Amino acid sequence: MSRYRGPRLRIIRRLGVLPGLSRKISRKLNPPGQHGSSVNKKLSQFNIRLKEKQKLRFHYGITERQLLNYIKNSRKKKGSSGRLLLTFLEMRLDNIVYRLGFAPTIMAAKQLVNHGHILVDGKGVNIPSFACKPKNTLKVKNSLVSQNLVTKNLESVENAILPQHLSLNKDILEAKILSVVNRKSISLVVNELLIIEYYSRKL
Repeated sequence: MSRYRGPRLRIIRRLGVLPGLSRKISRKLNPPGQHGSSVNKKLSQFNIRLKEKQKLRFHYGITERQLLNYIKNSRKKKGSSGRLLLTFLEMRLDNIVYRLGFAPTIMAAKQLVNHGHILVDGKGVNIPSFACKPKNTLKVKNSLVSQNLVTKNLESVENAILPQHLSLNKDILEAKILSVVNRKSISLVVNELLIIEYYSRKL
């Protein structure tokens, strides 16, 4: 499945709060669909794990194939596969741009990166999935269009809390990655172990 382009609030009503997908909040409380009113319906174990997986996909704006590759990479390395999976996703360039407040959503951050507005260590990077590392420096391109766009986005999320692994100088629109992301700093509420269990049958 390619990138989702449908109604975002519909997804949020079904899966819960997804800050990376949209900042809007639906006025409707029930899930979408004809049987959305049956909120108290008991979910199967498969359905619970599927929903956690879908949360991750829609929040970070990745395809099924990309998520599967991240799962495989996380299982190859030592440590908790779930934590490693979240670390890989959080250290993506588009997510870092979003967490810095340069863009209102991860989708918007992808567009910023694709259009060449962001420099990594002084070099232009237009790949949203680029894996950032500690000590990397991110800077907005020295262009009036780029800087005005990012400044406007920063003003709209002025009260947002900056994660501990990032530092930002708003005056020169430059940021630095201090360390690998901490689990407590991840904004998405998700049970990563259920996602690993979901894919354990497929791999």
